[in-house]
Amino acid sequence: METPTPITIEATVKAPVEKVWAYWSEPKHITQWAFASPDWHAPYAENDARTGGKFKTTMAAKDGSFSFDFEGVYSHVEPKKVIEYGLGDGRKVKITFTAMGNETKVVETFNPEKENPIEMQRGGWQAILDNFKKYTETN
Repeated sequence: METPTPITIEATVKAPVEKVWAYWSEPKHITQWAFASPDWHAPYAENDARTGGKFKTTMAAKDGSFSFDFEGVYSHVEPKKVIEYGLGDGRKVKITFTAMGNETKVVETFNPEKENPIEMQRGGWQAILDNFKKYTETN
């Protein structure tokens, strides 16, 4: 079976890379942005942002109808520059953080899963990244 082409999304966050890194990697911040729509939330997050470390974020519908844990193991971490990790199903994700003065470009590339349409996956991941951008810029 053919492996789907990786999907890339990005956002330029109006914040220095130090703040962007902290908001991306600290659980107290992850729970404030790691969901795709207002009817969802992230009630739990743990994160050991180092090569070999693990992370887990619970994403849940606010009405209690559904939840799942998004989790993986970091294969490569360079603070304030790059994060690479693998998910339980074998998919890979790479995120780069490019400092541009008082802004930071965040580029996320991931292998799509096979259950949902590519555009749905791109839209969901982009919505989460957009939530991150909004949260980081307004706090």
